[in-house]
Amino acid sequence: MAEGNRRNDGGPTADGPLTAEGDSDSGGRPWSNWAVTLATLLAPTTFIGALLLYFGFAYTDALYAHFGVDAATLGFSTQDYALRSAGALYVPAGAALTVALVAVLVYYAARALGARSGRLPPGGRFAPYLLSVCGLVLFTLGMLGGLGVWDAGAMDTPLLLGSGLVLVVYGRALFFKLSGSEYPVARERLALALVAALVGLSSFWAVHAYAKQHGDDDARYLARNLWLRPAVTVDTTERLNFPPRQARETVLPVADHPQRFRYRYEGLRLLAEVNGRMFLIPENWSETGGSVLVIPANSAVRVAFRAD
Repeated sequence: MAEGNRRNDGGPTADGPLTAEGDSDSGGRPWSNWAVTLATLLAPTTFIGALLLYFGFAYTDALYAHFGVDAATLGFSTQDYALRSAGALYVPAGAALTVALVAVLVYYAARALGARSGRLPPGGRFAPYLLSVCGLVLFTLGMLGGLGVWDAGAMDTPLLLGSGLVLVVYGRALFFKLSGSEYPVARERLALALVAALVGLSSFWAVHAYAKQHGDDDARYLARNLWLRPAVTVDTTERLNFPPRQARETVLPVADHPQRFRYRYEGLRLLAEVNGRMFLIPENWSETGGSVLVIPANSAVRVAFRAD
């Protein structure tokens, strides 16, 4: 009885420690593992979602700013901005992934060559240094462009800065791999972390500039081909204030049974429809004298779409 009581009281028996450890594993570690797993999954997803949202806004803002409309006035949702960012990210993402693939193949080839020979091949000693020197030159050009020493474009400065830093680190990594050594060494990890942060910032900067340029290019193309947008005929109860010769106005005849709509406007295209508002643009819109009219999409107007 005494022995049984000691076991029931949690004494130092064989079963006691095993039971306590099992409870700790089942009650603590699974929850911590789930937390780490969720954090690992959610953090990249949130970051990518934020990038899509920001680049989508940059593209949309540049697109509609060409027509004199602020993107904030449109009131697109976050989903709309994320969907609109896809076109702005195809080329930068494809180019970056292609360059990364080539760099990885060269890196592993250099590692295999260094591990097989145990020493640098002829001319291999100078190739990594040449890459690093080219990277320093590109980084210097990017710094000078950012400081206004030479007329750098919107994407030139971030591309030169980022690619220069990448080439410097890549050249040093190739040197270590060709010699059969491991990289990075412990004393350079802080520097590599700072380089990674600068490369990430430069990439963010470059893709933002590309999104703005892509939006402006699409806006110019759309301005020359407004027939791509749906044709709209609008009947209203009051006269709309369009500039001269930008829309065809017709006064509707008064029938035996008077109708609410008195004026008809043709020669319009639908630029956007967001949150119960239609942004109408004349077919002969021009940058010098063009305008965009915002009307509510409700019972105050009668709208007809037609195919050209």
